[in-house]
Amino acid sequence: MKNPVAGAFRSLGSFNYQVWAAGALVSNIGTWMQRVAQDWLVLTQLTHHNASAVGVVMALQFAPQLLLLPWTGFAADHFNQRRLLMITQAAMGVLALALGVLTVAGIVRLWHVYLFAFLFGSAAALDAPVRQTFVAELVGDEHLSNAVALNSTSFNAARMVGPAVAGLVIAKVGTGWAFLINGVSFAAVLISMCLFRVAELRPNARAQRSAGGFAQGFRYVWSRPDLKAILIMLFLIGTFGLNFPIFISTMAVTVFHTDARGFGLLSSIMAVGTMSGALIAAGRSDVQFRSLLVGAAIFGVGCTLAAFAPGYWSFAAALVVIGVAALTFTNATNSMMQLSTEPAMRGRVMAIRLAVALGGTPIGAPIVGWVANHFGPRWSLGIGAASGFAAAIVAIYAVMWQARKTSCVSVPKSFL
Repeated sequence: MKNPVAGAFRSLGSFNYQVWAAGALVSNIGTWMQRVAQDWLVLTQLTHHNASAVGVVMALQFAPQLLLLPWTGFAADHFNQRRLLMITQAAMGVLALALGVLTVAGIVRLWHVYLFAFLFGSAAALDAPVRQTFVAELVGDEHLSNAVALNSTSFNAARMVGPAVAGLVIAKVGTGWAFLINGVSFAAVLISMCLFRVAELRPNARAQRSAGGFAQGFRYVWSRPDLKAILIMLFLIGTFGLNFPIFISTMAVTVFHTDARGFGLLSSIMAVGTMSGALIAAGRSDVQFRSLLVGAAIFGVGCTLAAFAPGYWSFAAALVVIGVAALTFTNATNSMMQLSTEPAMRGRVMAIRLAVALGGTPIGAPIVGWVANHFGPRWSLGIGAASGFAAAIVAIYAVMWQARKTSCVSVPKSFL
């Protein structure tokens, strides 16, 4: 019988994906509330508009992507993914509640935020590769690209709501309540996983436990020119471009002099772009390498427009462009790397992808924060623009190099 759900929402024909998407949407709203609240807490309550402190928080939150890389990919490839997700989601919920209690009680200090950022990042580092590869268990490889795009749609639909709600919550009752709401929201994901029809899951092939499994993942990636090109592009944009907490918070506070509601609104407006990019990706039946080139180039243009934006609303419009480009780029890397990778290797390959995309943040975020402090936030956006243009150059070089090799080397499908 033909699936009644077609086009951009075809993955919703699966009951398991339906309940997963519903739970994830609730949790994602809470996650975006916490992100905005955390940046606001550090920038305006625990420091005097110190962008470097925001950069340190980001560095600590994403450093575990690199530090725990030998174990995160191994866990995704070897253990029961549903059970592992329930553990990591519960851990992140408890951490959010604890930080909320400290903040509401008025005893939170900057080092507390640093510590919780690292602990939250450690749980997220284990959670992310499992969550991304688990999608294949819900819908199978046939609809994997669509499901990845719908996951991003959910994440960015929440991005439209969460920051704006966080701004209102902070203004009305205080920053700590945003953390508490996020902690409670993780229950939605846990409940959704308890409602799964387990018999309808499509378990991914589990890797055999053997010595050198972690190194095997690197050897696999190193043998694939297409994967190496994608990872170089991810490193450039992930390290120097995806520093939105710094870009948006410093522009909002030091350039446009807005309050928490104005800050939250900018994050929500950016979600219009990311939501649009995710829906465009969901409608594609195939993902090709040129999507990376287009996404990287437009990302550079968007950051350039944001850097020169004369006012609040023109800056907000540039954020929409950045959002479309960022989602076009990141979704394409996710789908291409999963679909072109052997199922038993996906966990390790996706862990490497996340480590490269997010693990560079400990390098890039403090640099971008330092530039924002000493030269102004517009110059930090210039760094983001340069990362997009550099990634586009890598894409052009990779395609041209592969074109010259077609006579003697087979061409990976993702290059076409």
